[in-house]
Parts: sequence; C-alpha cells; structure tokens
Amino acid sequence: MQVIPRDQHPISRKDISPNALKVLYRLHNAGFDAYLVGGCVRDLLLGIQPKDFDVTTNATPEQVKRLFRNCRLVGRRFRLAHILFGREIIEVATFRGHHNGDDDEQEKIAKQDEHGQLVRDNVYGTIEEDAERRDFTVNALYYNIADFSIYDFANGRNDIEAGVIRMIGDPETRYREDPVRMLRAVRFATKLNMALSKEVSSPIPALAGLLKNIPPARLFDEFLKLFMAGKAQPNFDMLCEYQLFQQLFPILKSYLDAADAPPVNMLRKAFADTDQRVQNEQRVTPAYLIAVLLWWPLQARREQLENEGGLPPMDALNVGSADVFHRQSQTIAIPKRFSLTARDIWQMQLRLQNTRGTRAQKALEQKKFRAGYDFLMLRKACHAPLPGEDIEALAEFWTKAQNNPAAMTNGKAPAGKKRSPRRRRGGRSRNKRPPAND
Repeated sequence: MQVIPRDQHPISRKDISPNALKVLYRLHNAGFDAYLVGGCVRDLLLGIQPKDFDVTTNATPEQVKRLFRNCRLVGRRFRLAHILFGREIIEVATFRGHHNGDDDEQEKIAKQDEHGQLVRDNVYGTIEEDAERRDFTVNALYYNIADFSIYDFANGRNDIEAGVIRMIGDPETRYREDPVRMLRAVRFATKLNMALSKEVSSPIPALAGLLKNIPPARLFDEFLKLFMAGKAQPNFDMLCEYQLFQQLFPILKSYLDAADAPPVNMLRKAFADTDQRVQNEQRVTPAYLIAVLLWWPLQARREQLENEGGLPPMDALNVGSADVFHRQSQTIAIPKRFSLTARDIWQMQLRLQNTRGTRAQKALEQKKFRAGYDFLMLRKACHAPLPGEDIEALAEFWTKAQNNPAAMTNGKAPAGKKRSPRRRRGGRSRNKRPPAND
C-alpha cells in the first residue's frame, strides 16, 4: 500500500459534497474509520466532478444506522447503509472481507452459485481486505478524512496516469463472481478515455454469456449508466466488439451483422444524438432510446401479424409491441412508464401518415407528437421508411405543419390515400322544408 499525503495530491474538501463530509466526520468522531472510496476518489484525481460520493468504514450497517436518523439499510447481496439528504444519497459500506473460515458459518453470510457468481456477500473485514475485493485498480483508492491522505492499495494512481484499466486479481474469476464487471470495464474505459489491459479484455467475449444470470432489474440500471450518461455511442461500439451488447439485447442479434445497414446506423445516430443532448444539458429519456432499440424487431413482428393474422396496422402494432417487450424483459426489465411511452412513439409513426383534416390536427396536438416527430426524422436520416411510406414528403409536411398549422388543410397528403367524398344519404335534408302543397 502507498500512502499519498495531502500535499502530494490535488483533492480538496471544497470539491467534496458537504453531505459526504458530514457522514465522514460523524463516523470519525464516533471512533470509526471513515474513507471516501472508489470512483469519487478516482474522478477527483482526474479533475472530474463526481456524481456520487461513496463512503466505506469499519462500522457495521447497524452501527451506522444508530448514528444517523436519516439512514435506511438496503441490499441482500451485500448490506449497505443509505444516508438520505433530500435527493442526495450517501452510500456507506462496511469493509468487505475474504470468504474463509467455517463453511457452515460462511453459508449464512456468503454464497456463490454454480457459475461462481456471488449471490450473498455479507462478509466484513479490514480495509486491506476491502481493497483486494475491489474490481479495478483505479477503484482501490481511499481518501482518509482523519488526515486527508489517499491510501492506494493497487497502484491505481499509476494506472490513472498511464490511462489503463487493470483488474485486481484474476479477471476471469472476478468476472465469474460478478459478470456486471464486464459492463463496468467498458463503461470506465469510455468514461475515462482509458484502454483495457489485455488481461482485462481478453476473457470478456467468452464470458459474455454470464450476463444471462444477472437479474433483469439490475441490468436496466446498468443500461441507464451505459446509455444515458453522455457516452452511449462509444459504449455501444465497444459492447458490440466484446459481444456484450448482444447479450443485453439478444432480440437484436440478427440486425447487427452489417455495420452499415439501416438498423445499426439508426442505433448509432440515436446514441450520438442522446450524447449530444446530455452534453448540452438537455432532457433525455430512456423511453426514446428503447423505442429506437426495439423498432426493428417490432416491425418484423407487426408485418407478420398483418400478413398472417390479418390484423389492421394499429392493432398489429399494439400486439407486436406487447410481444417484443415481453421478450426483451427476459434480459432487461423495462419499467412500464418507459415501455408505454415507447409504444406511444411507435403509434405516432402511423398517426403521422394522416396528413388531412381533423386527424392531422389531432396528431399535432398529441402530447407525444414531438417525440414521434423526432423519431420520424431519425428514420428519415437513416433511410428507414415503413412499407409504402414517402418518408421524405412526410418529414417535410410535419416540419412545416409545426410552424404553420394551416399547411395541414391547404397542403396535399404526401403519403396517404385520397378519400373519395362521402355520399349524402338518401332522403330530405334536415334543414330543408318540404315543398308546400298548392
């Protein structure tokens, strides 16, 4: 272990969350060890402002809870304390230890499945053991609130300076313990502009299938970290390279073969647009990306339902969307609030084909019109029209209609069928009096 004193590193308390400092000082004043740990220390060394501040200590979760009234204990795989400060959560973890000792006793607090994955891990230990249990060297960094020094247990600062992601311990064993570490390796490499060491990268393609053992809800959290934080496009490219994306979205495997095909172009452009919005501090929603990701499987299923089942387009879309979400949820659990919005975006693609009369006006007034319009423009840019759809004319029409609603009534329908005028039913008009009898 290397101890880096305060005058040899750039981390200052003014860069640390005041709430994190409160937690650190209260633990320290109560006689416990207290450290900032992991990604927040790494990011501060790189000059990046951390989004989260994690704390580690020799206090047990129950001892932490007794110190903080605003504390709740969470987690089954490993027990954690969450200290709540409004919307900010400071996560406090007890030093983790090694799995050794009496087998019966270990079975109560730690357990692995047949693949080597840890399914329960409440083994407490020392800070040295905790550092060995960390995944990557750049995360085995501890900022000590007692003297403001940094404890570097695995030459993490050297790897930060060299721009290399290295694993602590044998990579294959560590991936088997927690397959999500493969996703984390990719995410750290793109976020920090670092390269994966050969030892870290080489086992990934062969072990990518282990992600099937991860709960779908946990993989949704990883999906958000990978694709909603400003590095979606490089993460997509790197995940595909290591056969990881195909595990997250097995429903898309057949669409990823040709790198220049419309499905891949559409995904890469959607990810790039999302990254740009994040950088511009504009609002982004997972629902839009989900709509893009599942668009092609939806179209295949919709066409099958129309051709074989004789369903009308909108009914086929609704049935197909339910089927696609069910299949995808086996891997990544998509919350209903996002799946419903994605379906609204898909439905808008059919509604936007109506460019005359009240239906066009209603489409323009829909809450999801803008998202549907953005999706239409994405399809246009990636040459992905629906069968029989003049997507260029539709895009031009709806672009003008937003600024000039009158164009909807004065313009010609670019892609729809012209309706013949309705015939008036037989009989006298209600407002016309019958002729008088002479």
